[in-house]
Amino acid sequence: MNLEEYFARTGYKGSTEKQDLETLTDIFQHHIRAVPFENLSIHCGEKITLELEHVYNKIVRRKRGGWCMENNQLLGWVLKGLGYDTSFLGAYVFNPQQNAYATLMTHLVVKVVIDGKAYIVDGGFGVSYQMWQPMELVSGKEQPQAPGVFRFTEKNGVWYLEKMRRKQYIPNQSFSNSDLLEKKECRKVYMFSLEPRTVEDFRFQCTYLQTSPDSLFTKKSICTLQTTEGFRALIGWTLTETTYNYKENMDLVEFVTLEDEEVEKTLKEKFNVTLERKLVPINVKGSYTI
Repeated sequence: MNLEEYFARTGYKGSTEKQDLETLTDIFQHHIRAVPFENLSIHCGEKITLELEHVYNKIVRRKRGGWCMENNQLLGWVLKGLGYDTSFLGAYVFNPQQNAYATLMTHLVVKVVIDGKAYIVDGGFGVSYQMWQPMELVSGKEQPQAPGVFRFTEKNGVWYLEKMRRKQYIPNQSFSNSDLLEKKECRKVYMFSLEPRTVEDFRFQCTYLQTSPDSLFTKKSICTLQTTEGFRALIGWTLTETTYNYKENMDLVEFVTLEDEEVEKTLKEKFNVTLERKLVPINVKGSYTI
């Protein structure tokens, strides 16, 4: 495993001499625009494991993506290798259908400290909740980014992330009531504490999320990638392309339904993903909004 090969995968050609916020942001943005957030392994007969060498091989050499435990573990390794002060934290994801945070800590994020300031670096959430820049870990401060306005709030040692979105324009009106569309303008994303975690803390969750019939990830095949203008997502057979702020305070959300034979081609053309095994798309209605 080496950093040069990782940077070739993400297309990053900048300097790595300074461990500053500007360099961190640039490396991070190259990652989220090259490496999809995806769970396709579950739906093509592969097992997701947390060994770093396996994650590196999958994302860097096989040019696949991964979920948070893969993407953020790899990002953490890269940043640590460059000399950044990094640690892992564990988060509980908000379930809009149940209007509650998960009881299982399933989301791994990276904390980076630069010149005494802490930042959250999360390259593993995908869709419109994917931050585009490291977020300063301060309570109550609105942090506007291209995807919308993010904010952390701290109460009794627990940190909460929420996001305010713009209005949405959906040209294909047959999708205007899609369960994939977020209806609320302000949406809770996840909560976490600052207790340092290790990858070992996520072993059970990694197995549970890819095997339990109650898991979102067994109910939906997901591949989502950030672009320079917004993001793309393939959920089951539904392809969406979102352009942020294409008009004043308005995001453009385009939907199309694919045929079975179009899925593989779309993964290659839109997400640069080529699978070694046959994908079985799935999209059970439920608590996943883009």
